[in-house]
Amino acid sequence: MQAKTFTENARRAQIVRAAIETIGELGYAKASFGQIAKRAGLSSTGMISYHFDGKADLIAEVVRDVLATSLAYMRERIDAVQGPAAELRAYIESNLAFIAEHPVELTALLDCLRHGGGGAATAGTGDWHHGAVDVLEACLREGQRTGEFGRFDPRVMAITVRQAIDGIHTELIRRPGTDVDAYAAELVAIVERATAHD
Repeated sequence: MQAKTFTENARRAQIVRAAIETIGELGYAKASFGQIAKRAGLSSTGMISYHFDGKADLIAEVVRDVLATSLAYMRERIDAVQGPAAELRAYIESNLAFIAEHPVELTALLDCLRHGGGGAATAGTGDWHHGAVDVLEACLREGQRTGEFGRFDPRVMAITVRQAIDGIHTELIRRPGTDVDAYAAELVAIVERATAHD
């Protein structure tokens, strides 16, 4: 029974990965079960239907998978530093580094969200966004408490930082050659000036 569960989980992961790559390359609208099955090396689309209750269910898993991967990537880097200022910098840099290093995942995620795919997972991205802002706000408040940051509204600053990070998505669509590392460095510099003592 455990072997079957392991095999099924591995197959689900294989299908999700194929879906991410297919959507990232062809776009949401053209990512049919046939295309996904072909990329996954499956003999028929029936294997997808066995593991997922339709395209919406699969897309929901794609959204969850990419978000989980990005959060794990960021958490490793944020946990490696200490203090609110260093954590804020790591938060910004790790967000943007993930975007730069995982273009296929980013494209797939944005395309799924843009087309309203993902069902409950898509609806949950609003919760994820607010959760991310909450985390930033807590970091900023702690920095003010310890004296690392100056006086400003932590909620407004948290929203500003999150929106500035998310802004790279649109920029990359319009200008694919955008230097994300330079964008990250500039954003860090701006935020450090804005959060510093007068």
